[in-house]
Amino acid sequence: MKSRTVIILWLIAILLGVSVLLLKHSQGDENNTATKRAPGQTLFEDFPADKIATIEISGAEHTATLTEKDDKWTVAERDDYPADTRAINDLLRTLSELKVTQGIEAGPSFAPRFGMDEKSSKPAEHGLRVSFKDSAGKELAKAAFGKNLDAAGSSASAFGGGATGRYVRNYADESGFYAVSEVFGTLSEDPKSWLSEEFIKVEKIQSIALTQPGSDELEWKLTRDNENADFEFTEAFPGVKIDTAATAPLKSLFSFARFEDVISNADLEKRANPEKLQKATITTFEGLVYEVTLQPDKTAAGQSTPTTENYLMTVSVTAELPKERKKAENEKKEEAEAADKAFADRKEALGESIAKTKALEGRTFLVSKFTVDALLKNRAALMDKGPGPGESDKAPAPGTSATSDPVEIPPAPAAEDN
Repeated sequence: MKSRTVIILWLIAILLGVSVLLLKHSQGDENNTATKRAPGQTLFEDFPADKIATIEISGAEHTATLTEKDDKWTVAERDDYPADTRAINDLLRTLSELKVTQGIEAGPSFAPRFGMDEKSSKPAEHGLRVSFKDSAGKELAKAAFGKNLDAAGSSASAFGGGATGRYVRNYADESGFYAVSEVFGTLSEDPKSWLSEEFIKVEKIQSIALTQPGSDELEWKLTRDNENADFEFTEAFPGVKIDTAATAPLKSLFSFARFEDVISNADLEKRANPEKLQKATITTFEGLVYEVTLQPDKTAAGQSTPTTENYLMTVSVTAELPKERKKAENEKKEEAEAADKAFADRKEALGESIAKTKALEGRTFLVSKFTVDALLKNRAALMDKGPGPGESDKAPAPGTSATSDPVEIPPAPAAEDN
């Protein structure tokens, strides 16, 4: 082989070796960023979840302040109404374990590119800023949550579907921004989204009474003999046939009710509508008495025009539970033991239900029209519009038909004297 050919082959080999080294070096630069946290590491080096007593979540439109008092979380913007403790604990646990999937080297000035523009009035561009403080008010950690990541790994709306992750910034780490696999779909700046969902639950209704709007005068009162019977008007309105289709929903009134929001005392005056307030008294077969007030929401939050689609509601409860059960005659020992246990279990459950309702007293709730629509029907709406009992079986009067108005029949001519 000629020396010239050998030299050319050596040069080719050297060039290939240099190319491989350059390729590996470039790949290493792509995989290693200059951010403080690497993929697989936790976003927070040591997240102090057990020391956090206040969480402030700020966005473009609202701020939610969650505070722990006496081992119970509350929502400050709703007059310290109980918060959803499980949701808060889930958030703290997720942040403690949150791992980086990718680090992006960029300074704080690049925040708007990741959906963390604190100057923007648009929620999707503003993102959420969350501050974590201890009981003394000292800030322990601070983070911002920006745009979501779609399946392709590109930026998506913070509220878009199909997201696989989200951009997050740890304010204590100025080396860059991070992509994580968590979406934080329930993280919200709206205080009402953090409220505990515990609400009134009524069972085994015996009677319901409703007053007229803005008055203590009775609109109607319904009662029934047992849990399987239909409601009937009381003796105050005798002889009226009831529309069972209209009253059927009242049997399960407030069985699975939910509220939309809790109205703060500062917001109550401008939303109250006392001239249309109605009172309802609900009694159960088990000795519970619920007092409920309802009034249309005069001005919904952020609106300047009145609305009647939602109602302001308050509730209170009193009860006289039997101390002992009524024993049946000739009751066997095994039957008595089973009945005693069932009685004790039910009494305990009722006690818990009463305590939960007692915790709602003094609060004003915003409920949907759908939740209370069956209760707020007037007396005429509960009456059967068809013929009364036995009316359809009566024979028409002389000179009438079943569908025509009465026609006067001329008297017979007087007999002539012969």
